[in-house]
Amino acid sequence: MKRLVFLFLAIALLGAASARAEFRYGPIAGVTVSHLSFKQDLVDVDQAVGYQAGIQGELMFPGIGFGIDLGLIYNQANANVNLGQRLIWSSQGFGREKVMLHSILIPVHVRFKWTRMNGLEDKIAPLVYFGPDFNINCGHNKIRGFEGVGNPFSYAGGGLGLTVGLGAELWKNWQLTASYTWGMTYALKTRLLDDFSARSSQWTVRVAYLF
Repeated sequence: MKRLVFLFLAIALLGAASARAEFRYGPIAGVTVSHLSFKQDLVDVDQAVGYQAGIQGELMFPGIGFGIDLGLIYNQANANVNLGQRLIWSSQGFGREKVMLHSILIPVHVRFKWTRMNGLEDKIAPLVYFGPDFNINCGHNKIRGFEGVGNPFSYAGGGLGLTVGLGAELWKNWQLTASYTWGMTYALKTRLLDDFSARSSQWTVRVAYLF
């Protein structure tokens, strides 16, 4: 009985806090620097620049500085893969190839924002955040070898990343953040070599305007 009362009390308190919480949303855009990490020492891979654009939401609970951010963001992750280093691909006409992965990110992060700085938070409020990024792969570029040779990679339908970031809110509306995302699941696999998979990780710098 005591557990049931405690549960109802917790639900009531959470409902009250949610009712008082401030929800904002707005556009977000960013630049990414991505990298593919193969599980094995396969070929050289260099980082490449991509971009992001979408909508971000922020739900902040008053008085404690904690909240949740979430969004719906298009993400382009790129990398340069030197397939020409291996005869198995160079013999098919592949060389230094650019891999472009297109996906929809759904971030769900816990964040903390410093909001008790004697009025200074109206001009600048530091913030930190962490949490998972769920992604849905929606396309990739075509990599071509000799005529009739297919794509050397197969691609996952989606994946999971873990993000840690920091930044600042400026003049109550603008947010400038930088983060790093570790790929927790594979993004692609080689077709000709079994079990050679790669994860995509990236640095990201974003600018958002929340209404």
